[in-house]
Amino acid sequence: MKDNRRPPAPRHAAATKPRGWSPLLKRIQPDAAGIDCGATSHYVAVPEGRDPQPVRAFRTFTADLHQLTDWLVQCGIKTVAMESTGVYWISLYEVLEERGLEVVLVNARQVHNVRGRKSDVQDCQWLQELHSVGLLQASFRPAGEIVALRGYVRHRQTLIEAAATCIHRMQKALTEMNLKLHHVLSELTGVTGMAIVRDILAGVRDPHLLAAHRDGRCKASETEIAAALTGHYRAEHLFALRQNFEAFEFHQRQIAQCDQAIEGQLAHLADSRPSAPSELPTARQRYKHSKNEPRGELRAPLHRITGGADLSQIDGIGPYGALQLIAEIGTDMSRWRTEKHFTAWLTLAPNNKISGGRLLSSKTQPSANRAAAVLRRCAMSLTRSATALGAYYRRLAYRLGQPKAITATARKLAILVYRVLRGEMVYRDSGATAYDQLHRTRLINGIIRRAQQFGLSLINLQTGEVLHHAAVPQSVS
Repeated sequence: MKDNRRPPAPRHAAATKPRGWSPLLKRIQPDAAGIDCGATSHYVAVPEGRDPQPVRAFRTFTADLHQLTDWLVQCGIKTVAMESTGVYWISLYEVLEERGLEVVLVNARQVHNVRGRKSDVQDCQWLQELHSVGLLQASFRPAGEIVALRGYVRHRQTLIEAAATCIHRMQKALTEMNLKLHHVLSELTGVTGMAIVRDILAGVRDPHLLAAHRDGRCKASETEIAAALTGHYRAEHLFALRQNFEAFEFHQRQIAQCDQAIEGQLAHLADSRPSAPSELPTARQRYKHSKNEPRGELRAPLHRITGGADLSQIDGIGPYGALQLIAEIGTDMSRWRTEKHFTAWLTLAPNNKISGGRLLSSKTQPSANRAAAVLRRCAMSLTRSATALGAYYRRLAYRLGQPKAITATARKLAILVYRVLRGEMVYRDSGATAYDQLHRTRLINGIIRRAQQFGLSLINLQTGEVLHHAAVPQSVS
């Protein structure tokens, strides 16, 4: 039988050659390397011609990290790009930084390789290629001393969350014994609650003796507390209550030790900076300290570290909030060219998606930015405050809803933080009444402009005068 199929066409000579990267883009950083970080090994790629083996794999032990750095220096590498994969990059980042190499830490979501080409070797080559042509954007990382402060502050937050878990489990054990303590006390870890739990673990079962620990500030009477403490004390529930209570006290001691470490790091940072050009302003009287905040002095060292700026003067931001912000963003605001770049990095600015000249979406993109989370918490504390920022939040909450109002107020706080740290302003609250008057003036001016566009004029019915544009007073909010 005759075969009518055509013979296969001969392959082009160029197709048999190994594929290389596209030479269309200009190499603006010829001394660039790429590293694909992993748990057990790091794959490193250098430009062709620097070494007979341009891609190598190194283990993650300390000696191998130094060997990796020596090889990069030997190849004439000056800048390195790596993905922020878990926590595997931190040790290598610090070793490379100590040797004077420029390290560009990039978001793994922004450097996805071409689909179907996924391997450790190709990942590091792809990073090296993108970095050499200048297509990688470095993630923000503060200075070394601020990084140490950030580590302490983040660890403290982890301890607080662990202590909160212990409180929940204590509450569960009490509920299982039908002790309705949470119905008569606002919090279990208060003076009354802790005294009652200690007596329960000491063997006291009389509800009236337990209710005698009532603090004078409690709204519930001793009779109500005694009724709530009448239950059945089973051994397994008491065992769980005891272990979680001991774990809670252990975490409290750990938090106290962490506070001491934070105070020491703040003192070290303050001693390394020159004296502030201005005196520390008086603390805001209406600020209330939270039980989870450090009890030491934070405003004075932060005032010196920031060069005379006091973030705690901004409504909604207390000393502990200022500490958390400084630990996350540092004090050098020149890392962001404008306040819009700063709010975009915080993911508090609208993420506009435009196609064909039409706005498809303007939602803020999801992010785990810790500084943005701090600003959102500060914005939530302004909901009922008699401040300009509080009035701004309430106006937006009425029109857009609470979630969007919190995001918008957090963005407003971020702009104020940026300006204060750059030394462009000293925050002064104008008050809710002044803000409402400012907003009213802006609305009237807008109505006047719309009327003039249609060839009309507005008359004040009370005075009979023709309305003209009123001067809008300056306001920080």
